[in-house]
Amino acid sequence: LAFCRGRIVRVPKGPLIRVVGTEVAIPCSVSDYDGPSEQNFDWEFSREADFVRIVSTWDSTFTSEEYQKRVGRGDIKLRRSSNDAVELVIRNIQPADQGRYKCSTPSTDATVQGNYDAEVQVKVISDGLSVSGSKARSSTSLRLSEGDSFKLRCSAITTSPEHTHLHVTWQVKSGSSWRDILSLTHEGKFQPGPGYEERYRSGDIRLDTGANDTYRLSVSQASSADGGAYRCLVSEWVRGADGSWQKIQEKSVEIATVSIQRTDVVISTSNVSVTERDSLDLTCNITTDRSGIFQAEVMWYFSASPDDTLSDAQLLLSMDHDSVVSDSTLISLSHVDRNSYRLLVRDVDVEDSGYYFCEAAIWVPLHNGSWHKVVERTSAPVSVVVTALEPDYDVFLNASKTPKFSDDPTELNCRITNVQDTEANIRFTVSWYYRQHLPGDDVVAEELLASMDADWTLLPGDRGRERIQNGEIIFYKKSADTFSMRIQWTSESDRGDYFCVISAWSRHRNNSWVKSRDVTSTPVNIFWATQDYTLTVEAVKLKPFFVAGHTFEMTCKVSSKNIKTPRYSVLITAEKPLTDQSNPNGTTRIISLNQDSVVRLEDWTDQTRVDGVVLEKVQENEFRYRMYQTQISDAGLYRCVVTAWSPGGGGMWREAVNGLSNPIQIDFQTSGPVFNVSVHSDSPTIYQGEVADLLCIITTEGMPLEPDDMSFDVSWFAVRSFALDREPILLASLDRRGIVTQSRRNGSSDLSLERISPLEFRLRVHGCQDHDFGNHYCAVTPWVRSATGVWQREPDIKAKPIFLSVKMDVLNAFKYPLLIGIGLATVIGLLSCLIGYCSSRWCCKKEVQETRRERRRLMSMEMD
Repeated sequence: LAFCRGRIVRVPKGPLIRVVGTEVAIPCSVSDYDGPSEQNFDWEFSREADFVRIVSTWDSTFTSEEYQKRVGRGDIKLRRSSNDAVELVIRNIQPADQGRYKCSTPSTDATVQGNYDAEVQVKVISDGLSVSGSKARSSTSLRLSEGDSFKLRCSAITTSPEHTHLHVTWQVKSGSSWRDILSLTHEGKFQPGPGYEERYRSGDIRLDTGANDTYRLSVSQASSADGGAYRCLVSEWVRGADGSWQKIQEKSVEIATVSIQRTDVVISTSNVSVTERDSLDLTCNITTDRSGIFQAEVMWYFSASPDDTLSDAQLLLSMDHDSVVSDSTLISLSHVDRNSYRLLVRDVDVEDSGYYFCEAAIWVPLHNGSWHKVVERTSAPVSVVVTALEPDYDVFLNASKTPKFSDDPTELNCRITNVQDTEANIRFTVSWYYRQHLPGDDVVAEELLASMDADWTLLPGDRGRERIQNGEIIFYKKSADTFSMRIQWTSESDRGDYFCVISAWSRHRNNSWVKSRDVTSTPVNIFWATQDYTLTVEAVKLKPFFVAGHTFEMTCKVSSKNIKTPRYSVLITAEKPLTDQSNPNGTTRIISLNQDSVVRLEDWTDQTRVDGVVLEKVQENEFRYRMYQTQISDAGLYRCVVTAWSPGGGGMWREAVNGLSNPIQIDFQTSGPVFNVSVHSDSPTIYQGEVADLLCIITTEGMPLEPDDMSFDVSWFAVRSFALDREPILLASLDRRGIVTQSRRNGSSDLSLERISPLEFRLRVHGCQDHDFGNHYCAVTPWVRSATGVWQREPDIKAKPIFLSVKMDVLNAFKYPLLIGIGLATVIGLLSCLIGYCSSRWCCKKEVQETRRERRRLMSMEMD
């Protein structure tokens, strides 16, 4: 098996059929060659036997004499299409050019292989194609209206001796170039041009064949883009020897010039400005030169933006081609003349401001009586501005009540004056503002107190929301032209500038309210001078000398300044000597009287003298304090603590200032005994479960007293810590009448308190536990009977604490658990032995069955 490779020269398969007078291009190419990439070609021609040289790509002397003129004029030339291909071009081919054409290539190969030339037969036929326009048309110019239909005809026929096909194309030229509209190809197919596919599918553009080889172009719904020069382009095609179609010639003829009159829709006016409550009048004009029967359909649209599409715009009113108008109350649409349609909007308001445009469609009747829409246009939007009717009025703000003190009422009236050009559709509302008044040029933003909407609904601001809800600030309409604001109790933080804004609202056709104007009043300043409150309290002792058992009496006189209608509350306090143990802090609150004259006992705890203190109001600024049956323990400094109150908001009283009087001293000069107390225990350290004995021993110094003239209140306390850093706990007490009181206990131990001698008291703790440890002490209140038989209370005294320690008895703690454990172990052991014996005796016994043997003696051999 061998493979060979060589140069191949190719020309089209013949014969090539061409029409006389046309241009012929015969291609020739070479492949599978060696040498340079650009190859040279020689063309020769033969009518019968010999070949005549025509033209060469590399040798200028190659052309024979009979072709030199045609080659020199360019009627015959070579056109290189690539390095390995050229075309022989013959312009205006003639019958004499019919014959064989040979293309050859000089060899550049190392070895001679393949073919170096190729021949093709060219046949020249006569021109049998005839193209002409329709003879029936009266003019080459058509003037049509947009939406009309038109038809153009051309005739194409061929008498070629060969079997050829015609390719008919309708073209239009509206600029400098021709555009294909619709073609009937040489293969019998319809082919729409670019941009005409949709119209061809809808049937608006058709190409029909008729008698006498005519081709009719039908155009419906003509638009302005259909205007221009129309021509019929016909080409003749023949099928080559290789089966492909070849165009052999082409002719065209201009049929007509079509001008399309555009239908425009224009609103007669440009931008419009009208006043509220007036009428808006717009006219939609349709510009068309259509003279036949037609009807217009008109629709008016409104949009807020000029860029809105029809789908986004609002349809106001429409009139169909039968002149039926859609229903509307305030909008009307009328047919003014043949091409004008008027839109009238009555009683316009601000909401009608926007953009208006109309859409018009032309309808023409068909032969079957129906109507057909031929064109539709939309006008450019027209801007309409509706100017609101602003009512003319002034606003005046005045203060009918101004405060002179804190908590006084403030009332402001905002009045509408000089009202002009207002209608029944105007409504007024008010907004109240506050601005803090600062010295100098400092600017402070205003704060909204409250406002009203169009429905007169009160909308509180952030500043006074809580006070408005509590009724401290009231807003109301005093009359038809006056709005009022009242601050029930004005505070110092309310001082500043106040102003009101009156808003006018206009009612629209849809019963909605739109604000049309705001007018601000001149601010009113609310201010009053404030001075510091002054309060002076003077205490006076009515009886300069008295002894124990008598009545102590003093008065407190109060004077104040810069306080509006004050009331006073009084508190009587006593500063006891430091030796008095009943009040370590030194000051005791005895009795008080508030601003409403309600008396209350404060820290007065002497149950035997509940009615022994009295505080009463003598005058508005004078108060008297009495203490009956004074005791020596009542010695100390007495004062009046006075608080001045002024009326506050909501009927409440506001504390203004406090004052303290000068002290009044109660001092008793006595030579009675001096009492001392101590705590003693023989066993401060005990074991759990034992009894702890604590003795409270009272001693006297000075003047001796009979035991019947002395009595004591004894109380025992415990501090459950080593360092006395906790609050003392009351254990038990015994008053001077012998009544014992015990506090509630959580442990298992018990207490007993008894008097074992006139000056000794014993506390016993039975069954001590570990929680009974701590420092223990007793507090004693001595009572001494005077010569008049009155019992006098002496100052309280307190003993030095003694620490009680509770230990655990280890032997006693483990004695009973050990005995119980031994006993339980012994019982369990004996019970185990008993169970084992019973089990072995009755439950686990086994009986053995033995085979019984007969007891016989052995017999002698002889007997056997």
